[in-house]
Amino acid sequence: MTRTIAVSGASGKTGFRIAEELLRVGDQPRLLLRPDSVVPASLTQCEQRRLQLSDRGALDAALSGCDGLVIATGARPSVDLTGPMRVDAWGVQHQVESCQRLGIRRVVLVSSLCAGRWRHPLNLFGLILVWKRIGEQSLERSGLDWTVIRPGGLSERETDLEQEGIRYTNADQQESDSIPRRLVARCCVEALATPTSIGRILEITSSRELQPINLAKALEALPQLA
Repeated sequence: MTRTIAVSGASGKTGFRIAEELLRVGDQPRLLLRPDSVVPASLTQCEQRRLQLSDRGALDAALSGCDGLVIATGARPSVDLTGPMRVDAWGVQHQVESCQRLGIRRVVLVSSLCAGRWRHPLNLFGLILVWKRIGEQSLERSGLDWTVIRPGGLSERETDLEQEGIRYTNADQQESDSIPRRLVARCCVEALATPTSIGRILEITSSRELQPINLAKALEALPQLA
């Protein structure tokens, strides 16, 4: 059965890959976009909804009828240091509240390694890791069926990914290393279909030295934290 999965931030470098991976597994992505966003040619056939996330009515209309949501929004580097607060905290909260109103239970959030850490160089950009953690917490407290994915440093590499394994850990276990955005996208889509990922924060980086393993199998080896 084909699911309709909304992807917010779908024109972003990770977001458009998530939408492509949803198409690959037979789901129908609904792209939630800013009014001026441009999507790649691979997604022009997908349903598009253009809105500001702060517009409650527009957000509810955009999410209506969806079976799940992947939140891939993220503040862009800017001289406006309030961006992380508005996008990574308030923006996530707006989407969570819309899902609660509409009865959409399944939500996957793309966050960041080191979310919540105060003493980190990335926080020079508007306390971005602090606000990302606040966004995570709004989802954790929502009562929804949530998963938080915290990737490491993001790369654009698209080659030799089939032989590259993902290192999965629970929260606050990894501090560095990177992962291609395509693998992050695949992890998000896999999480949607993996019930044991519900209620968990998963940190992910990758290495060609690791054996590829599916998410369900990886979670069997990770302790379930209270």
